[in-house]
Amino acid sequence: MTILSKAAILAAADLKTEDVEVPEWGGSVRVAVMSGLARDNWISRQGDGKVPYSVFTARVLVSTVVDEDGQPVFDEADIETLRGKNQAAMDRVLAVALRLNGLAATAVEEAEKNSDAAQSGDFGSGSPSPSESQ
Repeated sequence: MTILSKAAILAAADLKTEDVEVPEWGGSVRVAVMSGLARDNWISRQGDGKVPYSVFTARVLVSTVVDEDGQPVFDEADIETLRGKNQAAMDRVLAVALRLNGLAATAVEEAEKNSDAAQSGDFGSGSPSPSESQ
């Protein structure tokens, strides 16, 4: 096995991509592995993790969908518009983004659970809300 030099490591094109067919949108999108910086930014936007599922999905797409040159297609300003897109199409792209980035499948389950709790007014713990305990 060859031991890589610093130059070889820094020059390596190691951010894999995969094209995903999205017939609902009339073509394909390219999903990429996040760089360390992109992943840091994505994680920092998760806050306490209690975001609606559509926000979670949109944030993953903002962080992973790239153009032919590897540049992001979307930015934070697109999140609300993405939330209005076909969820089956969004989920197809999300599944590839999660797999490529080694993000646990439980991330989706957590997002769905937290989204359900947020929509119901539940705090997700089964505990009474602070106003109920007073």
